[in-house]
Amino acid sequence: MKLSFEKGFFAPLPVLIIGTYDANGTPNAMNAAWGGQIGMTQISVSLSSSHKTTENIRLNKEFTVAYATARQIAACDYVGITSGNKVENKLEKCGFTVTKSDKVNAPVIDQLPVTVECKVIDIQEEFGETRVVAEVVGLKADESVLTDGKVDYSKAGLVIYDTVSKTYRAVGESVAAARSVGKSLNDSCQKMLSELI
Repeated sequence: MKLSFEKGFFAPLPVLIIGTYDANGTPNAMNAAWGGQIGMTQISVSLSSSHKTTENIRLNKEFTVAYATARQIAACDYVGITSGNKVENKLEKCGFTVTKSDKVNAPVIDQLPVTVECKVIDIQEEFGETRVVAEVVGLKADESVLTDGKVDYSKAGLVIYDTVSKTYRAVGESVAAARSVGKSLNDSCQKMLSELI
């Protein structure tokens, strides 16, 4: 039996580490959970207007998004709980080093294996937040997380944010092939229909 609750939630959420440069070229990163893909090549991220990252995105109109990993979870959490407005060298403090992206004016965090490079399409103020919509223009992935030339997320050790328990959870193993496993039900329905005719 299902129980009814007053408030709902949307889970799980990706743990996104957004990389930017400020006006002086100093790299910054923050942990964000309110984001996701909104088409084949676009993403949307909701940020507080007071974040250093939001200011940097407005300035450069470009940023990177790395996926947090279990191996680097303390550093990934640190960049979320430490403000770039108060601690200028927070990447250095948590042990992250960066390489400048060759596609956008933003840093790629060396310790995180998968990063997408983004160019801003639109910035909107809504519901007390700043929503950034961006085009994904590139991807960087460590060779160690590739299988047959494609990113293998089971090798990357990605984590998700559980909004209910406010914890990070490891992404598990593959359970089935998408757009494929359901075909077995279609086949059995077709068989039942043919037997009825």
